[in-house]
Amino acid sequence: MENIPQAAPGVRSADSFRQERAFVNGEWISAKSGATYQVINPSNQAVLGVVPDMNEEDTNAAIEVAYKTFQTWRNVTPKERSTILKRWFELTVLHKEELAKLITAEMGKPMADSLGEIGFGGSFIEWYAEETKRIYGDVINGSNPQRRLLVLKQPIGVAAMITPWNFPNAMITRKACAAIAAGCTVVIKPAEDTPYSALALCQLAAEAGLPPGVLNVVTSSRGNAPAVGQAMCESPLVTKMSFTGSTATGKIILRQCAGTVKKTSMELGGNAPYIVFDNADLEKAVKGTIGSKFRCSGQTCVCANRILVQETIYEEYVKKLAEVIKQELKVGDGFEPGVNLGPLINKKAVDKVNSIVDDAVAKGARVVLGGTRNEKGDNFVNPTLLADVKLDMRCGQEEIFGPVAPIFKFKTEDEAVAIANATTSGLAGYFFSRDIGQIWRVAERLDYGMVGVNEGVISCVEAPFGGFKESGLGKEGSRYGIEEYLEMKYVCMGVA
Repeated sequence: MENIPQAAPGVRSADSFRQERAFVNGEWISAKSGATYQVINPSNQAVLGVVPDMNEEDTNAAIEVAYKTFQTWRNVTPKERSTILKRWFELTVLHKEELAKLITAEMGKPMADSLGEIGFGGSFIEWYAEETKRIYGDVINGSNPQRRLLVLKQPIGVAAMITPWNFPNAMITRKACAAIAAGCTVVIKPAEDTPYSALALCQLAAEAGLPPGVLNVVTSSRGNAPAVGQAMCESPLVTKMSFTGSTATGKIILRQCAGTVKKTSMELGGNAPYIVFDNADLEKAVKGTIGSKFRCSGQTCVCANRILVQETIYEEYVKKLAEVIKQELKVGDGFEPGVNLGPLINKKAVDKVNSIVDDAVAKGARVVLGGTRNEKGDNFVNPTLLADVKLDMRCGQEEIFGPVAPIFKFKTEDEAVAIANATTSGLAGYFFSRDIGQIWRVAERLDYGMVGVNEGVISCVEAPFGGFKESGLGKEGSRYGIEEYLEMKYVCMGVA
């Protein structure tokens, strides 16, 4: 099994955080069946280790633990919850290097990006350590002088969560810390590709003093994932489901949750437009494209997916973007110095990206850069720039989830907005303009839950994250995120 690069003498190594058992009720446990599956480094296909391959029986047992623990955790004061979360945050800061190495080893992200994710993930622990003390009810002035009308906010109960592989630390903290701060208990199924980051968070949470049973993680392979997810959705003990992943899977989860009428949060697929108007600061727009399109090798749900450039500056933009890609992007193993473009997560992802490029070329697109695998390994794809693309190509219809930048041409503002909105997705959208009137018009007309204006990277702990249409339900992060794990109770008190 592959060792992760070691820490300096006297510092805990990343291997010390690589737990090979699941975490339930404060204990490291195996699957009841004894089954395990291998975790693979996508850069070199080396086996990092094994984790339990759990099934619905294991999942239901974890849910029962969480349900029992909820009966006491719900009564812990916000100040006490805050103290534990603050200690957890401090431990993630102390061990940021080791946690970042785990991310790079199991999903391939370059170390600089992994360190950035640990900072981002930690910000949610810190944020909800503060927000737990700001859960306010209300007193309503009624029409009957013999009554007092109160609104209480109370934790919803056991929250089940299914998290993705592209941000294996931050997507857990953004969900779980909101729930824990609200007074809920949590059962998480992390992505099968990236279980170690989830388990490392459990280790630090326990060290911070989080009581057994509040945070539970069940691991499973792709083969068992549907059964584990269904157990979460159909359990009557689970009252909240939070999912980040594909729209198709999100629809399945919604159907399965319908039987018990669960409250759900869904952060689903995107098809982000990135519009560059002819009055834009072109240098800034190109720089924004690099961050928005190629971060995490293009494997984020808010990546620029359809880059729309006004026809009068189209060729200039393509030329400048090609120059910056060649100058700034380096493909390789995430542990190599200077690398900022790691591998895709697996062969299936590579095959999808290549098929999208092949489709575009077959229909007349021009390959300006890339379009091929990189010699670093089977999961590496060269950054690709496509010009003269059309809307009927797959790159104009599907979420690419890879380092491919297709550049579409438009004539007018109305045409750009119409193209941007012509999708069932509505997660994030971006545009670059220096016309203040145009900025107001386009920001209001884009049917997206998040809009970046002259900015290519917009996620932050203070702002609500979530989409419109088939990109999801609910919000994460910000002061609104904790509301997803609270129930509002009306109390009518007679005082005659």
